[in-house]
Formats: sequence, C-alpha cells, structure tokens
Amino acid sequence: MSGAALPAGDRLQQLLAEAGQGPLTAAQGAQFETYLSLILRWNAKVNLTAIRDEDGILARHFVESIACARALPTGISTLLDFGSGAGFPGIPIALCRSEIAVTLAESQGKKAAFLQEAARVLELDFKIHSRRAEELTTQFDCVTLRAVDRMEQAVQAAAKLVAPSGWLVLMTTLPALDKLKFAAGPGFYWHTLVPPSIAERELLALGQRSIA
Repeated sequence: MSGAALPAGDRLQQLLAEAGQGPLTAAQGAQFETYLSLILRWNAKVNLTAIRDEDGILARHFVESIACARALPTGISTLLDFGSGAGFPGIPIALCRSEIAVTLAESQGKKAAFLQEAARVLELDFKIHSRRAEELTTQFDCVTLRAVDRMEQAVQAAAKLVAPSGWLVLMTTLPALDKLKFAAGPGFYWHTLVPPSIAERELLALGQRSIA
C-alpha cells in the first residue's frame, strides 16, 4: 500500500519514524486523526492554517509539534501557547504530555472558537484565553511560540510571562533566531535543537530563564 493510500494515523506514524521519532500510542494516534479531520473541516470555511492538505498538515504541523512536545524538559506543570492559531504546538503538547496544564492564547474569534471545539471533540481540558496573550498576568513554567504575527514583539511580551527558571520555547528558523533571542532580553540560557521538518529547517530554541 502506498503512503498516500494509508489512513492518516498510519501516515503520521510513518512520518514520525522517518524523522527518527518514536511512535504514538494507539489512543494518541486516534486523537490526532480526529484533530486532523477537525482542522480540514474548519479550514474549508475559516483560514486556520495556510497549509491545507492532509500530508502537509501531518508532516509540518503534527510532526514538528510532536517533536516539540517530546523535547520539552521534565518538571513543566503549566504551559502557555502564545498565539495558538489552530493549536500548534499547544494541542499536540496537550495530547503528548498529559502532565502539563496547557493554556492556548488566541485573540482571533474564529480561531478561538475552533480551539473551543477542539477541546470539546478531543475531550481535553486545556484552557483557552480568547484575548491577546499580552493581557495575561499569570506566569507559566513554559511559553511556546510558533509562526506568530510580529514575532519579535510577541517574543518580547511572552518573555515576561515565563516564571523564574521556566522555559521560553521558540519554533523558528535559523535566520530569525538571533533577533528573537535579542527580543527575549537578557536572563535566558539558550539550547537549540533541530526538530524534523519537511519544507524548511525549523529550529527549536529552548531558553531557560534565570532565577534572579
């Protein structure tokens, strides 16, 4: 059977294996299939993501977000996905790291409505902040950003929401990395990984905030 003829869950497992990632559990695989179906249905009427085909969503959004979830350090209890959009990487983190209490911040009403529906359909208890993330005053053990508008300004705001010794996680590209580190400000100690990516080399930069 060719890759294109495989069910979406099997194709995702195949892509993970090709990227050097371990498999999902059967339950996780089923949830990702449901999540994919929901994205495709909503994307027909709401511009959730510019990547609109199944294979593109699996290869870029799912594989990279799963790799991010698995790369997060242990000991994280609370996480904010800043400018979550269609839920990347926040929903895959919630699916893969059930010990983390995830909050998705998305100010665009239609996208926030999609996240509410995803929470209901996937039976996940993540929180949704349907206003600008900059309005939050709570600090989190980890804040993630991926493909956010005005990324440098977003990183500057997100850095303030990271608790002492917490993590700022940037999914970005090499040319943008130095500017984003500068935007985060001093006091972060950075570790850079290269998670699997199909169309371009996307970096995963983990910055740990100092206690002081």
